[in-house]
Amino acid sequence: MKKIFLLFSLSLFLACNTSAEKETQTNETTETKKDQDSVENFGIVIHGGAGTILKENMSDSLEQAYKAKLEEAIRTGHEILANGGTAIQAVQRTINIMENSPLFNAGKGAVFTNEGKNELDASIMDGQTLNAGAVSGVTTVKNPINLAWEVMENSEHVMLSGKGAEQFAEERNLEIVDPEYFYTENRFKSLERLKERDSEKTELDHDGKTAFVDPFIKDSKFGTVGCAALDKNGNLAAGTSTGGMTNKKWGRIGDAPIIGAGTYANNKTAAISATGWGEFFIRGVVAYDISALMEYKEMSLAEATKEVIQNKNPELGGSGGIIAIDHQGNVSMEFNTAGMYRAKMNKNGDLEIGIYNN
Repeated sequence: MKKIFLLFSLSLFLACNTSAEKETQTNETTETKKDQDSVENFGIVIHGGAGTILKENMSDSLEQAYKAKLEEAIRTGHEILANGGTAIQAVQRTINIMENSPLFNAGKGAVFTNEGKNELDASIMDGQTLNAGAVSGVTTVKNPINLAWEVMENSEHVMLSGKGAEQFAEERNLEIVDPEYFYTENRFKSLERLKERDSEKTELDHDGKTAFVDPFIKDSKFGTVGCAALDKNGNLAAGTSTGGMTNKKWGRIGDAPIIGAGTYANNKTAAISATGWGEFFIRGVVAYDISALMEYKEMSLAEATKEVIQNKNPELGGSGGIIAIDHQGNVSMEFNTAGMYRAKMNKNGDLEIGIYNN
């Protein structure tokens, strides 16, 4: 009897142990799969402005120049993400590439104010912490997006402006340049032509009323650069940088440095950067509105961006577009203008570049 009992106990022990081992293995496999899915899932999307960008007004060489710079920028960020870097790092370095190019209305290619100056705005946001930094009206900081990052990481504030922002930049040892660095002949001629037509007219980031008339593409209109990214840790980030509008007066500030209007990131929903008629993007709180529709109405990224850009913002009178990526890696490049400089890359390295409204 004792032998039978011992054999039964041993069999029960072995059965339980085997079952436990299988369960452990199953759990480990599940966790490993989750980890692999999380690690493999990342992506990045950028824009270089939206507006009346028409194929017939674009030379082949200039089109290739824009595509080449968009590719350089997005590959810079994608490499950071692929190597395990953060979304914030990818956003910042990607925007640096576009800020340093005279092709875009940001940094080196910024447009001129009514006074003949270049006044720059930028913002950046971390979707994990909801921390954010922004600057407006700076004239001596080579890369405004870097200053926005410094405000986010090394100050207790969210936005700094003008001389105070420039003083903070010097204290943080950022690269300071003479305002002449931002001068480009084509942008200055755009200001002169605009003043000649109408000394009181201001060109907005909007079809027919835009951020600036690009001298390379006849009457094409666009402005602002931006980036949104998802890193391997599942964190989102977004950033935007701009020179604003040609012939702007009185220290005008658009949506680019306004958290919730031109830039927003939240790990629960998405990271968004906007480009368009800034006044209307501010009134519509466009970037946050997209996130809110996703969080509270449980819309997908595609549904939310379409609702805001194709319906809500135009009803107010505004136009433009956004780029966005959600916490699952889905991407949206939604715009209601004739074109938007844009590009996206996924975890597999698949690259898509667009300019016109196809």
